[in-house]
Amino acid sequence: MRRLLLRAVLAGLAAPLARPTIAATPGQEGPIVFAAASLADAMRALGEAWRADGNPVPRFSFAASSALARQMEQGAPADIFASADEAWMDYAAQRGLILGETRVSPVGNALVLIAPAGAAQAPVPLTPGTDLAALLGPSGRLATGDPAHVPAGRYAQAALTWMGQWGSLASRIARADNVRSALLLVERGEAPLGIVYATDAAASDQVRVIGTFPGGSHPAIRYPFALTRRAAANGHARAFLGFATGPGAAGTYRRLGFTLRAE
Repeated sequence: MRRLLLRAVLAGLAAPLARPTIAATPGQEGPIVFAAASLADAMRALGEAWRADGNPVPRFSFAASSALARQMEQGAPADIFASADEAWMDYAAQRGLILGETRVSPVGNALVLIAPAGAAQAPVPLTPGTDLAALLGPSGRLATGDPAHVPAGRYAQAALTWMGQWGSLASRIARADNVRSALLLVERGEAPLGIVYATDAAASDQVRVIGTFPGGSHPAIRYPFALTRRAAANGHARAFLGFATGPGAAGTYRRLGFTLRAE
C-alpha cells in the first residue's frame, strides 16, 4: 500500500503543467516557508492556489533573507527557504541548513528608484555621474534595505557605487530592515526617494518609478529556493517547492513583475 501511495505522489510531481496535490488529513499543517519580504505577494498567491487544490495551507514567514537565514541557524523551524540573493542561500548551505540538490533559482527582478506618487519629481537617468544627492535636497534621505545585511541594500550599494554616488550617499541612507520597510518610508513621505525592487514598486499605488538601474550596474537579482534539511522527508514541503518553482507558478510571477530566468 505504501509503495502504491509513493508511486502516486511521484507521478503527480512528474507532470510538468499540473499542480501536485497530496490529500490533506484532518489537523495536518502545511509546510513552513521562510521567504524574502519581496516575495510576499507571490508566495501568498501561490499558497492560495495550492490550498484551492486541496493541499494543506503553507505557513509563511516574510523578512529580510539575512534575518531568515540566521533564524534557521538558531533553530527556527522552516521547511523551505526562498532568498532574495544567492549569498544568503550560500550562507544557509555552508551551515548545512538546506538540501543542496533541491536548490533552484527560477525568478529574477529589477532595481528601481522610486518617489512618492504625488511628488513632482521628473524621471531620472540613472547613469554614472547622476547627482542623486542633489535630488534629495539638504536633509532628505534615500530609503533602501540596510546594505550590511539586506539583499536589496546590497544591490543598491553596488548600483550607487557604479554611478559614483556611494561616497556622497552612504551617510544619507535610511537603512530599512527589509525592502518592504524601505517602500513604506517612501509611501509615507518620510524619504523623498527610495531604491527597491520593481515588483515592490508595482505593488504600491503610493509610489512611482522614476528610474530603472541598468542591469550591469549591480549583480543579477536572483531568488534561490531550497528545501531545508529538516524537511527532507516532508512530502508536502517537497511538492510545494516543486509547484512554487515550476511552470505552474510562472503566470503568477509574470503578473507581479518578476522575470523568469528560464526565458
